[in-house]
Amino acid sequence: MKTISTIQEFRKWRKGITGSIGFVPTMGALHAGHLSLVEESIATCQNTIVSIYLNPAQFAPGEDLNRYPKTIDADIKKLSSFQVDCVFLPNDSEMYPKEFSTQIQENFLSRVLEGNSRPGFFTGVTTIVAKLFNIIEPTHVFFGEKDAQQLRIVEKIISDLNYPIEVISCSIIREKNGLAMSSRNEYLNNEERIIAAIIQQALQEGKNLIISGERNSKIIRDKIIHTISSEKLLRIDYVSVADSKTLIEISDKIEGDILVSVAVYLGEIRLIDNFSYSVSSRR
Repeated sequence: MKTISTIQEFRKWRKGITGSIGFVPTMGALHAGHLSLVEESIATCQNTIVSIYLNPAQFAPGEDLNRYPKTIDADIKKLSSFQVDCVFLPNDSEMYPKEFSTQIQENFLSRVLEGNSRPGFFTGVTTIVAKLFNIIEPTHVFFGEKDAQQLRIVEKIISDLNYPIEVISCSIIREKNGLAMSSRNEYLNNEERIIAAIIQQALQEGKNLIISGERNSKIIRDKIIHTISSEKLLRIDYVSVADSKTLIEISDKIEGDILVSVAVYLGEIRLIDNFSYSVSSRR
């Protein structure tokens, strides 16, 4: 497994690589969710590249950039257990050199949900993703479904900017109690992890309503809100029942492919989760 920290060195190495290239972009603090993406890339592609870069552009002032877990040695050790061909480890000056002033901005999907709660977040994401695509030149890229909105935005910029890349979405990996795995879970103590598990329970109750035949989006949304609100330490940012492709909120009857997503605060820690459902194919 080769580790490279500069764009120049990476491009020199990249010239000698043939065959399909799977790419897993990460911000480090790797957990089983990240590693499931790596496994999928190895199973799908002839070569696998993982990037580890804590991107400051997707953190707003006052967010947890300085606190975000940094575990580079442990990350490298975890990746060494897999058949990863290269780990790309750039620093800030490499990715954002002096006088850097260009941004890539998606103007529709990024304005709702996470984009509404975290202005500028997705511009930071799309800019770094576009830069990494230009550097890595992958044939396939792997993203987890926990960050469902991010996944759709990446698909959109790949389509809009004509990148010859196939997006592979991978299932949410959960802790034993159902909590969606996230690097930010490291902030939680044992008691808080138990409390946070209510988020997935609430989503499952909403999903059960749909499975039983409920089609009123308000009833589904209210059920999820009621369950999360039963735990006083949780504070809801949003509960969304939206069209899966456009992310436009559904105000009445649900149909077709939907995305049900939530963002919840436990103290200062912000947690997200979701599920997708195709109403047309299931009763």
